[in-house]
Amino acid sequence: MIALFFELELPYLVISLFILGVVVFVTTRDFIPKTAFKRSMIIVSSMLATFIGLHFYSTTSRMFNVEDMFEANKTIICENRMQKTISQSVILSKSQGWRVENHLFKNPEYERDFHTSRCIEFIKSDYKDEKQ
Repeated sequence: MIALFFELELPYLVISLFILGVVVFVTTRDFIPKTAFKRSMIIVSSMLATFIGLHFYSTTSRMFNVEDMFEANKTIICENRMQKTISQSVILSKSQGWRVENHLFKNPEYERDFHTSRCIEFIKSDYKDEKQ
């Protein structure tokens, strides 16, 4: 679970370290009260830890939910990060030869794997554009 945490949250941890660096720089200036450093670090680090924790919880909950839906033979749609348009998303299911391994959807006929954190359940829409 620790490896999964770093896999998912590493970019946010780096951003948080940068933010904390800015807080340290600002609060250690001569014209800032001496108590500002301690208070600011406690408040900002608590907020960042809370946000990162909530993000990790929501992401892993969605991942495990998607994996459970996939195992129940439901269709899943995954974001293709190489081209970020909905038309380039990939729809996958067990019947198409996909399998899930270590939070990755894999298919021997497809060159890319898809991380389950970038997937949701596919719900077919009956929406019809009246302009057409």
